[in-house]
Amino acid sequence: MRKVRKAVFPVAGLGTRFLPATKAIPKEMLTVVDRPVIQYVVDEAREAGIEHFIFVTGRNKAVIEDHFDVQFELYDTLAQRGKDQVLERLQRLQPAPGQTSFTRQQVPLGLGHAVWCARELVGDEPFALLLPDMIMQSQKSCMKDMVELYEETGNNIIAVQECDPAEAHKYGIVGRGEDTHTGFRITEMVEKPAKGTAPSNFYINGRYILQPEIFAILESQERGAGNEIQLTDGMLKLMNKQSFFGYHYRGRTFDCGSPEGFVEANVAFALWREGTDSSMAGVIRTLLDEFERAGVKTSAV
Repeated sequence: MRKVRKAVFPVAGLGTRFLPATKAIPKEMLTVVDRPVIQYVVDEAREAGIEHFIFVTGRNKAVIEDHFDVQFELYDTLAQRGKDQVLERLQRLQPAPGQTSFTRQQVPLGLGHAVWCARELVGDEPFALLLPDMIMQSQKSCMKDMVELYEETGNNIIAVQECDPAEAHKYGIVGRGEDTHTGFRITEMVEKPAKGTAPSNFYINGRYILQPEIFAILESQERGAGNEIQLTDGMLKLMNKQSFFGYHYRGRTFDCGSPEGFVEANVAFALWREGTDSSMAGVIRTLLDEFERAGVKTSAV
């Protein structure tokens, strides 16, 4: 069985839902507490044993490459000022030389096209795919558990979570077959099924392990929803030849591609992190009390 060594991160999106914040700053570089969104996703991949990080970028995304590069002036300044703990943390997060690669998507043709753009860098081996809009919060990383399931099955793996059945029409949904190892066999995939027709309430949460045969399918894949090359359409074709398994992720997932999910992630990680947890809890309680006294209705009150 071939080891999952490489991960693909599609980071070419424009981030229009965050304008004007993303006019000059990539949405992946917006910070959740004290680090960019993309750093959380790369850290998840690293914890899973990924050795090579492949970024599919677009125009105005060079700052992502800079973020994962060595910054000599900054490191030297920190060393001279005795900021050893900060320096050590930055160096720990720094990919080793040769561990990062960047390629351009050039035209916005959807997720399937972005994955296909990484074909030469991935080569003929299985790879992880992590959507950078989605960040996870759990004691053990989602991708690490997925790699373990892959090592048991040797097939394609998709991370899924349960949603309210009434909301299933908003997501990509999978059909659940028999249980196997720490997951289950996927019997079908439907992108945003019509209300009342979803095969289950398990939605795809933005983490995949795919076999390289997906590239040949995406190369000739016709455009689908939104006039884009859809990854789901390609996976459905691959499912005719190879098995797909679902990994049931039970942690928290935050959609940082939306302002609401981004704010939620900041609150959740501030409460999660030692050093800010107690102070943030107090701040949130105070704000809710003030809103209540002012007569502002919130879903939390």
